[in-house]
Amino acid sequence: MDPPAGRHPTIEYVAPFVVYAGMIALPLSPGLLFPIRFVIVLAVLLFVSRPYLTLHPSHLLASIGIGIAVFVVWVGPDLLFGYRHYWLFENPVVGKATSSLAPSLQQDYFFLLIRVLSSVALVPVLEELFWRGWLLRWLIQSDFRKIPVGTHQAGAFWLVAVLFAAEHGPFWEVGLLAGIIYNWWMVRTKNLADCILAHAVTNGILAIYVLAAGQWQYWL
Repeated sequence: MDPPAGRHPTIEYVAPFVVYAGMIALPLSPGLLFPIRFVIVLAVLLFVSRPYLTLHPSHLLASIGIGIAVFVVWVGPDLLFGYRHYWLFENPVVGKATSSLAPSLQQDYFFLLIRVLSSVALVPVLEELFWRGWLLRWLIQSDFRKIPVGTHQAGAFWLVAVLFAAEHGPFWEVGLLAGIIYNWWMVRTKNLADCILAHAVTNGILAIYVLAAGQWQYWL
Protein backbone atom coordinates (compact mmCIF):
# COMPACT_ATOMS: atom_id res chain seq x y z
CA MET A 1 0.00 0.00 0.00
CA ASP A 2 1.36 3.43 -0.95
CA PRO A 3 1.24 6.34 1.52
CA PRO A 4 -1.13 9.27 0.88
CA ALA A 5 0.05 11.77 -1.70
CA GLY A 6 2.81 14.01 -0.37
CA ARG A 7 3.58 11.82 2.64
CA HIS A 8 6.91 10.04 2.89
CA PRO A 9 6.45 6.29 3.47
CA THR A 10 8.73 6.42 6.51
CA ILE A 11 6.16 8.45 8.46
CA GLU A 12 3.81 5.53 9.05
CA TYR A 13 6.57 3.47 10.65
CA VAL A 14 8.44 6.16 12.55
CA ALA A 15 5.82 8.66 13.73
CA PRO A 16 4.38 6.66 16.68
CA PHE A 17 7.85 5.95 18.08
CA VAL A 18 9.01 9.55 17.67
CA VAL A 19 5.85 10.95 19.28
CA TYR A 20 6.03 8.48 22.17
CA ALA A 21 9.72 9.14 22.85
CA GLY A 22 9.51 12.87 22.21
CA MET A 23 6.72 13.43 24.72
CA ILE A 24 9.07 12.41 27.52
CA ALA A 25 10.55 15.90 27.22
CA LEU A 26 7.24 17.55 28.11
CA PRO A 27 7.22 19.21 31.54
CA LEU A 28 4.48 16.92 32.83
CA SER A 29 4.32 14.63 35.83
CA PRO A 30 4.01 10.89 35.04
CA GLY A 31 0.44 11.01 36.28
CA LEU A 32 -0.43 13.43 33.46
CA LEU A 33 2.09 12.34 30.87
CA PHE A 34 1.05 8.70 30.57
CA PRO A 35 -2.69 9.24 29.97
CA ILE A 36 -2.09 12.12 27.53
CA ARG A 37 0.61 10.22 25.68
CA PHE A 38 -1.54 7.10 25.53
CA VAL A 39 -4.36 8.95 23.78
CA ILE A 40 -2.09 10.81 21.36
CA VAL A 41 0.03 7.80 20.37
CA LEU A 42 -3.05 5.62 19.98
CA ALA A 43 -4.48 8.23 17.61
CA VAL A 44 -1.25 8.28 15.60
CA LEU A 45 -1.30 4.50 15.32
CA LEU A 46 -4.95 4.42 14.26
CA PHE A 47 -4.95 7.33 11.83
CA VAL A 48 -1.39 7.27 10.48
CA SER A 49 0.11 3.80 10.85
CA ARG A 50 -2.94 1.53 10.73
CA PRO A 51 -2.75 0.72 6.99
CA TYR A 52 0.75 -0.67 7.51
CA LEU A 53 -0.03 -2.75 10.57
CA THR A 54 -0.50 -6.48 10.30
CA LEU A 55 -2.09 -8.04 13.36
CA HIS A 56 -2.31 -11.64 12.18
CA PRO A 57 0.60 -13.69 13.57
CA SER A 58 1.55 -16.74 11.56
CA HIS A 59 3.16 -18.54 14.51
CA LEU A 60 0.78 -17.85 17.38
CA LEU A 61 1.99 -20.30 20.02
CA ALA A 62 5.65 -19.94 19.12
CA SER A 63 5.40 -16.14 19.32
CA ILE A 64 3.86 -16.45 22.77
CA GLY A 65 6.71 -18.75 23.73
CA ILE A 66 9.28 -16.26 22.42
CA GLY A 67 7.62 -13.54 24.49
CA ILE A 68 7.83 -15.68 27.63
CA ALA A 69 11.48 -16.49 26.91
CA VAL A 70 12.38 -12.80 26.59
CA PHE A 71 10.68 -12.09 29.92
CA VAL A 72 12.83 -14.77 31.54
CA VAL A 73 15.90 -13.23 29.90
CA TRP A 74 14.85 -9.81 31.18
CA VAL A 75 14.47 -10.63 34.87
CA GLY A 76 16.36 -13.91 35.26
CA PRO A 77 19.99 -12.73 35.37
CA ASP A 78 19.35 -10.12 38.04
CA LEU A 79 17.29 -12.57 40.12
CA LEU A 80 20.07 -15.14 39.92
CA PHE A 81 23.11 -12.92 40.28
CA GLY A 82 21.87 -9.56 41.62
CA TYR A 83 24.35 -7.47 39.67
CA ARG A 84 22.09 -4.58 38.67
CA HIS A 85 23.94 -2.07 40.86
CA TYR A 86 27.38 -2.77 39.41
CA TRP A 87 28.95 0.21 37.65
CA LEU A 88 28.32 -1.18 34.16
CA PHE A 89 24.58 -0.95 34.81
CA GLU A 90 24.48 2.10 37.08
CA ASN A 91 26.43 5.09 35.83
CA PRO A 92 25.86 8.57 34.33
CA VAL A 93 25.67 7.14 30.80
CA VAL A 94 23.02 4.42 31.20
CA GLY A 95 21.31 5.78 34.30
CA LYS A 96 20.06 3.74 37.22
CA ALA A 97 17.41 1.05 37.51
CA THR A 98 15.12 3.08 39.73
CA SER A 99 11.46 3.77 39.04
CA SER A 100 10.40 7.37 38.53
CA LEU A 101 6.92 6.60 39.86
CA ALA A 102 5.92 8.27 43.10
CA PRO A 103 4.46 5.94 45.76
CA SER A 104 1.06 7.57 45.23
CA LEU A 105 1.04 6.50 41.57
CA GLN A 106 1.92 2.96 42.56
CA GLN A 107 -1.47 2.91 44.28
CA ASP A 108 -3.39 4.80 41.59
CA TYR A 109 -5.49 2.20 39.75
CA PHE A 110 -6.35 4.45 36.82
CA PHE A 111 -2.71 5.31 36.26
CA LEU A 112 -1.67 1.67 36.59
CA LEU A 113 -4.30 0.65 34.03
CA ILE A 114 -2.97 3.22 31.55
CA ARG A 115 0.60 2.15 32.30
CA VAL A 116 -0.20 -1.51 31.66
CA LEU A 117 -2.17 -0.74 28.49
CA SER A 118 0.72 1.37 27.22
CA SER A 119 3.18 -1.43 27.90
CA VAL A 120 1.08 -4.16 26.32
CA ALA A 121 -0.95 -2.49 23.57
CA LEU A 122 1.10 0.54 22.47
CA VAL A 123 4.81 -0.02 23.04
CA PRO A 124 5.07 -3.39 21.26
CA VAL A 125 3.33 -1.96 18.20
CA LEU A 126 5.23 1.31 17.93
CA GLU A 127 8.59 -0.27 18.73
CA GLU A 128 8.21 -3.16 16.30
CA LEU A 129 7.06 -0.78 13.57
CA PHE A 130 10.13 1.35 14.15
CA TRP A 131 12.90 -1.17 14.91
CA ARG A 132 12.00 -4.20 12.85
CA GLY A 133 9.38 -2.91 10.44
CA TRP A 134 11.36 0.13 9.33
CA LEU A 135 14.96 0.46 10.60
CA LEU A 136 15.95 -3.15 9.99
CA ARG A 137 15.08 -2.61 6.33
CA TRP A 138 16.10 1.05 5.96
CA LEU A 139 19.64 0.22 7.04
CA ILE A 140 19.84 -2.17 4.10
CA GLN A 141 18.40 0.29 1.58
CA SER A 142 16.96 3.78 2.01
CA ASP A 143 14.00 2.84 -0.16
CA PHE A 144 13.06 0.27 2.44
CA ARG A 145 9.82 -0.71 0.71
CA LYS A 146 11.92 -2.66 -1.78
CA ILE A 147 13.29 -4.80 1.05
CA PRO A 148 10.93 -7.59 2.15
CA VAL A 149 10.05 -7.66 5.84
CA GLY A 150 12.37 -10.03 7.68
CA THR A 151 15.27 -9.73 5.24
CA HIS A 152 18.52 -10.62 6.99
CA GLN A 153 21.62 -8.49 6.57
CA ALA A 154 24.21 -8.91 9.31
CA GLY A 155 25.15 -5.23 9.70
CA ALA A 156 21.54 -4.10 10.00
CA PHE A 157 20.69 -7.01 12.32
CA TRP A 158 23.41 -6.19 14.84
CA LEU A 159 23.10 -2.42 14.67
CA VAL A 160 19.38 -2.60 15.42
CA ALA A 161 20.08 -4.97 18.31
CA VAL A 162 22.67 -2.59 19.76
CA LEU A 163 20.44 0.48 19.37
CA PHE A 164 17.54 -1.42 20.92
CA ALA A 165 19.85 -2.20 23.86
CA ALA A 166 20.85 1.46 24.21
CA GLU A 167 17.18 2.46 24.35
CA HIS A 168 16.79 0.45 27.56
CA GLY A 169 19.38 2.29 29.63
CA PRO A 170 20.53 0.34 32.72
CA PHE A 171 18.90 -2.78 31.30
CA TRP A 172 21.08 -2.55 28.20
CA GLU A 173 22.53 -6.06 28.46
CA VAL A 174 19.16 -7.81 28.61
CA GLY A 175 17.90 -5.27 26.06
CA LEU A 176 20.64 -6.49 23.73
CA LEU A 177 19.61 -10.10 24.20
CA ALA A 178 15.96 -9.18 23.68
CA GLY A 179 16.85 -7.23 20.54
CA ILE A 180 18.74 -10.21 19.15
CA ILE A 181 15.84 -12.55 19.88
CA TYR A 182 13.21 -10.24 18.39
CA ASN A 183 15.39 -9.60 15.33
CA TRP A 184 15.89 -13.33 14.86
CA TRP A 185 12.17 -13.93 15.20
CA MET A 186 11.46 -11.32 12.55
CA VAL A 187 13.94 -12.97 10.19
CA ARG A 188 12.46 -16.37 11.01
CA THR A 189 8.77 -15.48 10.62
CA LYS A 190 8.98 -12.54 8.19
CA ASN A 191 5.82 -11.30 9.88
CA LEU A 192 5.70 -8.10 11.94
CA ALA A 193 2.64 -9.37 13.80
CA ASP A 194 4.61 -12.25 15.30
CA CYS A 195 7.16 -9.81 16.74
CA ILE A 196 4.41 -7.54 18.01
CA LEU A 197 2.74 -10.48 19.76
CA ALA A 198 6.01 -11.73 21.27
CA HIS A 199 6.85 -8.22 22.49
CA ALA A 200 3.36 -7.76 23.94
CA VAL A 201 3.59 -11.06 25.82
CA THR A 202 6.97 -10.06 27.27
CA ASN A 203 5.66 -6.68 28.39
CA GLY A 204 2.42 -8.16 29.70
CA ILE A 205 4.16 -10.71 31.92
CA LEU A 206 6.64 -8.07 33.04
CA ALA A 207 3.74 -5.79 34.02
CA ILE A 208 2.21 -8.60 36.09
CA TYR A 209 5.58 -9.21 37.73
CA VAL A 210 6.06 -5.51 38.52
CA LEU A 211 2.62 -5.21 40.10
CA ALA A 212 2.59 -8.55 41.91
CA ALA A 213 6.16 -8.43 43.25
CA GLY A 214 6.53 -4.67 43.61
CA GLN A 215 9.55 -4.65 41.29
CA TRP A 216 8.98 -1.07 40.17
CA GLN A 217 12.53 -0.62 38.91
CA TYR A 218 11.49 -2.38 35.71
CA TRP A 219 9.20 0.56 34.99
CA LEU A 220 11.79 3.34 34.73
